[in-house]
Amino acid sequence: MEKELIINSSPAEVEIALLENHKLVEIHRQKTNSNFTVGDIFLGKVKKLMPGLNAAFVDIGYKKDAFLHYTDLGPTLNSLKKFTNQSITKASKTHLLEHFKFEPEIVKTGKVNQVLNRKEPILVQVLKEPISTKGPRLSCEITIPGRYLVLTPFSNSVAVSKKIGNAEERKRLKRLVESIRPKNFGLIVRTAADGKKVADLHEELLILTEKWQQMYEQLHNANAPQKILSELDKTSSILRDILTNSFNKITVNDREMYNNIRSYLMQIAPDQVKIVNHYTSSKPIFDSFGITRQIKASFGKTATMSSGAYLVIEHTEAMHVVDVNSGHKIHSNDQESNTLAVNMEAAEEVARQLRLRDIGGIIIVDFIDMRNNENRRKLFSSMKEFMKKDRAQHTILPLSKFGLMQITRQRARPEVNISTAEKCPTCNGSGKVNATILLTDEVERDLDFIINSQPKAGLSLHLHPYLFAYFKSGILPKKQMDWFKKYKKWIKLNVNNDYQLTEYRFFDQHNDEIRLGTLENA
Repeated sequence: MEKELIINSSPAEVEIALLENHKLVEIHRQKTNSNFTVGDIFLGKVKKLMPGLNAAFVDIGYKKDAFLHYTDLGPTLNSLKKFTNQSITKASKTHLLEHFKFEPEIVKTGKVNQVLNRKEPILVQVLKEPISTKGPRLSCEITIPGRYLVLTPFSNSVAVSKKIGNAEERKRLKRLVESIRPKNFGLIVRTAADGKKVADLHEELLILTEKWQQMYEQLHNANAPQKILSELDKTSSILRDILTNSFNKITVNDREMYNNIRSYLMQIAPDQVKIVNHYTSSKPIFDSFGITRQIKASFGKTATMSSGAYLVIEHTEAMHVVDVNSGHKIHSNDQESNTLAVNMEAAEEVARQLRLRDIGGIIIVDFIDMRNNENRRKLFSSMKEFMKKDRAQHTILPLSKFGLMQITRQRARPEVNISTAEKCPTCNGSGKVNATILLTDEVERDLDFIINSQPKAGLSLHLHPYLFAYFKSGILPKKQMDWFKKYKKWIKLNVNNDYQLTEYRFFDQHNDEIRLGTLENA
């Protein structure tokens, strides 16, 4: 499979498109002036305790207070609070936790007002960006991610990604990481660590502990709200999380970003530096790679597939609903096999659309009904296979007896929603046009003004066919005659099929358009 990353950088934002076999599967956008992103760590201040919700609202400097639920506090909250306070007051002399004494863990079924106090400073990490009317969602379970490892302070556990399927490799990695793990720091081994040597893992571990040290130093005399540690920018974090040996090309249109990406790759994957290219053509980069066309074709209410089948994607407040339609094309006379083929193609497109639009929450997919239980199981297995490439956590349930498939998908950012509609040139998106009887008054006012301004000019009126029919054979068949009696001048009426519904223009005897603005200024 060919994987390409196309990056369009502009002064206002950075757009990142991920292509698999030249097909758009993910698109990310980040404003260059964005205050924060998922993964940023803040020293916040507890603003309000909500016992009814068992949650707190925390000020992290955003216009809306961030939401911190009791379940996101983590069992080691008391140890985190102790470390934070010692760092702020400089009572602790080192960022390491070798001699740090853990505090008792909080109970899972406790209440927020038992463990937090109003106005107290608290170290938090952004879990979800603001979505709709909600502020950011926070967690006190601090993690510092790298490409191969994730550092988890106040823990002594080692976990290995379940996506590393080889049991021997999982044991090897766990043994290696246990040997280099600092005391009272836990580690999660990521999928990218598969096959890596202990030297690679140790080098990254040093980088992660340096970030923890930076946090410790930033906390000295810090006043909430204050950002303590920034996550990588969107481009670097995507490279860190998804870059594998299967990537063929990274193309970027900005020289500075091109150099930054090369420098970053020199640190995490020196052998991949050669795949970075600087795009210098005057043609927009997304147009050149066909991404703009794919965006227009992929977003909107309907998503059409190559066979002629299509999806209808609807969003409600509670969930997303996807309806699968076969279209008019029939591949075979066997209805069951034809239905299976359409459903399989739809399942692949649904998996792509969820990644592309970054749809989260509850998703209901209404596949075309199949009677054969084996085909239903095959569709379920294929859906799980198609969703394996999705980095967001998700759960897929088998088809219900009504032919519905239920999917839940992690929501960390607002859904990507690109409008592919255009404003109607006639009504400018209002959905309203002037009544024809009012429009005739406008035409007559303009005609009266032109004749008074240029009494000797020959005149013709060009109209949309609808208006032409209204003037010629509608309820006003004698309108031209009325004008002739009034102005002693015959006004020709001409049809123009290119005009909008309520569009009309006046022309003189030389077929030059008479612009009212020009006459008013004369």
